[in-house]
Amino acid sequence: MFDSIFLAIETWMRGMLTSMVDTNLAAMFTEVNAKTANIASQVGRTPQGWNGSIFSMIRNLSNSVVMPIAGLIITYVLCYELISMLTERNNMHDIDTWMFFKYFVKMWIAVYILSHTFTITMAVFDVGQHVVNSASGVIGGSTAVDITALTATIDAAMVTMEIGELVLLAIELFIARLCLQLISILITVILYSRMIEIYLYVSVSPIPFATLANREWGQIGNNYLRGLFALAFQGFFMMVCVGIYAALVSSVGVVGSNLHTALLEVMAYTVLLCFALMRTGSLSRQIFGAH
Repeated sequence: MFDSIFLAIETWMRGMLTSMVDTNLAAMFTEVNAKTANIASQVGRTPQGWNGSIFSMIRNLSNSVVMPIAGLIITYVLCYELISMLTERNNMHDIDTWMFFKYFVKMWIAVYILSHTFTITMAVFDVGQHVVNSASGVIGGSTAVDITALTATIDAAMVTMEIGELVLLAIELFIARLCLQLISILITVILYSRMIEIYLYVSVSPIPFATLANREWGQIGNNYLRGLFALAFQGFFMMVCVGIYAALVSSVGVVGSNLHTALLEVMAYTVLLCFALMRTGSLSRQIFGAH
């Protein structure tokens, strides 16, 4: 009689633990799969395509608030350029008409660039979007872990496990689920923080563009342009990270006999993806020489 009671209790506990393992396993990868699959669509969007209302607000701020300040700066820069041009020619004793022609051409180009600042800025991100979309077609590969195959393999392995092993596996999966949910939140934060940084960067674009007419002041504008390209191509580096992640998780199709090792590998790959995404910003700035 006691044997049947113990057998019933064991069967009930085994069913409860098996259900807990399956639930945690499915929930653990569903959100991460969705986040990693969403990376390509997020980084491939231009600022105007990511959020139209925010883009309109930033554009209005740039045109109505920052542009007048940029107008004062470019006036000062052009006056400084004219004075420097005149004084460097033997204190205004060696002056020809060609000097003024070159100055007016430079002034026209500087004013034209400043008046088309937003168009030029958006063109940089259009180039970045083209590169990201092209990379997504070349990289290919699925970033999603096959949850169905993984669950079936683990269910087959759990049949031979003792109750203690099932308890340990259930606790391990519960902790792993919490960790991966935190990682998925971090991935969202990384993607959103990049776009917010882009909007902040674009909002003051007329000021550094106003300095390009002068060699000394132009370092501000040149560094700004390098940072602009770094932000645009950061999406490409993110796509490379996703491609590497896809290649790593594709090897997790067959779990094998050691379930704990396989789960730790999947967690390690996801943590590595999150860390690599965090590093793409500084890496892109180093490559383009922005500081």
